[in-house]
Amino acid sequence: MASINEPREEPPTNVRWLMFSLACGTSWFLYLHRYAWNFIGPKLQQTYQFDNTSSGYVFGLFYLTYAIGQVPSGMAIDFFGPHLFLGTSIILWSISLIGFGLTGSLIGIGGLRLLFGAAQAGCYPGLTKATRVWFPFKTRTTIQGWVATASGRSGGAMSSIILATVLMGWCKLSWQISIGIMGLAGVAFGLTFLALFRNSPVGHSGVNDAERELIAEGESPRSLTGSLSWKRAIRSRSLFCFTIQQFMDAGSDVAFTFLIGKYFLERHQTSMASAGLLTSLPLWGGALGGIVGGWLNDVVIRKSGNRRWARSSIGFVGKVIGCGMLFVASWQDDAIVAGIALFFAKFFSDWSQPTTWGTCTDMGGKCSATVFSIINTAGTISGIVMPIVFGKVLDWNTPLDELGKQMLSKTNWEPLFLLLAAMYLTSGIFWLLIDCTKSLDTKATEASHV
Repeated sequence: MASINEPREEPPTNVRWLMFSLACGTSWFLYLHRYAWNFIGPKLQQTYQFDNTSSGYVFGLFYLTYAIGQVPSGMAIDFFGPHLFLGTSIILWSISLIGFGLTGSLIGIGGLRLLFGAAQAGCYPGLTKATRVWFPFKTRTTIQGWVATASGRSGGAMSSIILATVLMGWCKLSWQISIGIMGLAGVAFGLTFLALFRNSPVGHSGVNDAERELIAEGESPRSLTGSLSWKRAIRSRSLFCFTIQQFMDAGSDVAFTFLIGKYFLERHQTSMASAGLLTSLPLWGGALGGIVGGWLNDVVIRKSGNRRWARSSIGFVGKVIGCGMLFVASWQDDAIVAGIALFFAKFFSDWSQPTTWGTCTDMGGKCSATVFSIINTAGTISGIVMPIVFGKVLDWNTPLDELGKQMLSKTNWEPLFLLLAAMYLTSGIFWLLIDCTKSLDTKATEASHV
């Protein structure tokens, strides 16, 4: 029997769950604001009377600064931590969203797209770092699934519901006032993030030793900051394949940010309120897929003991099934059936998103934000290119009336969906070539902890 004077073991504090909530909120607002373009874009296209290709150029400006900012952001976050960087970024991109409703010129819109991309560039490198620092190794991919995919995609799904269905559809507000409301909510959250978030549990007054030990889970208490060995990164075949995979994955995802609202409005002739709900379906699929994929990653790794093939196989299978569902969506004349098919396409495609985050932390170690920024740069380069490509595909498949104007209601969308399916398949094939156990961290190999 324990002595009455024997000190009781102190239970872990729960500060990590506050950080988890703030990380999820950041991801939610990122996609809530980014996916607003599904309905801002068509309004601007009507105002300025430009075709799909020109619209793609305007949309792609976001990805220009998003790409340029990736690696510098990741390096800064790895060195200084994510706290101030992320909080400031949230406020900046929220203000730029409000600006879209205030500017009256095409040049102003282009400038705001550039600012919006620059402000969001460091978000996911920062959140990758935060989940690595605040959560134990064995559950990290599950956590990353909730942060990256479940929270992000649900934010994207709610974007169309809040903006199109509720504010513009039911409340009859103008799109300018509607995005102003969404932007102000983002500013308020950014200030909350700055007040409550912290870089790590080390030295945090609210975190006790039991919670620090739980988070560390046997990992060495080395410095959590550092810089990447670029020599090793350049020579890494897995990192090269990872960037190709991300180019295809992120490039295909652009269509869900840029064109799905337009697809339901023009291809299926739905009302604004209905389009908002249908546009949200693929994003809800992605949110659920992220939860399942993150959980499945950790389970398969534990059961198989093989981290390398657990990561690669989950990425491959999800992309192949998603490819098949895009084929199904391309044939549908019924808007609801098309929405359901797109729901499952994103469900299976996005269950690989936590795998992406997990692979970054496996390969990057203390430099995980920099590794994420490298592969995300490849994705954002695709984000610059693919909106223009998608716009041209749609223009090539849109007939003209007698006056030479596009008959948007008669656009053939099937070639676009076939292109997206091919990109999904290519992404899946490259997943098989990625070995996440080939660490780029010169001082540690997290992948040895299975």
